[in-house]
Amino acid sequence: QVQLQESGPGLVKPSQTLSLTCTVSGGSITTNLYYWNWIRQPPGKGLEWMGAIGYRGSTYYRSFLKSRTSISRDTSKNQITLQLSSVTPEDTAVYYCARRKYLPSGYTTGAWVRKEDFDSWGQGTQVTVSS
Repeated sequence: QVQLQESGPGLVKPSQTLSLTCTVSGGSITTNLYYWNWIRQPPGKGLEWMGAIGYRGSTYYRSFLKSRTSISRDTSKNQITLQLSSVTPEDTAVYYCARRKYLPSGYTTGAWVRKEDFDSWGQGTQVTVSS
């Protein structure tokens, strides 16, 4: 059974770059047809899809965040990395990595997603943007 674990700083100052890592165990991030997603949940709001990297290494981003978001992978470590630049307090959220097969085209134009849309989730990591 695949397991995902997010890690990174819990506190980031405004205008800095947030960097988070998702370490995957029990399965390879290059397994055919799977997409590895970053999703966040701001306080009092739903689950917001941010972007994904596919099994071949192609990346996909929510259009609203595309200019500030970068997702990469390290296949030797079986890790996925999220970088979000120029953060503001509005980026305060619990950040999750999650896996699913295929990637709906509608995600890139803006999508609130559900837990059941993904077959595996990390436990999430709280990130607060504050000076």
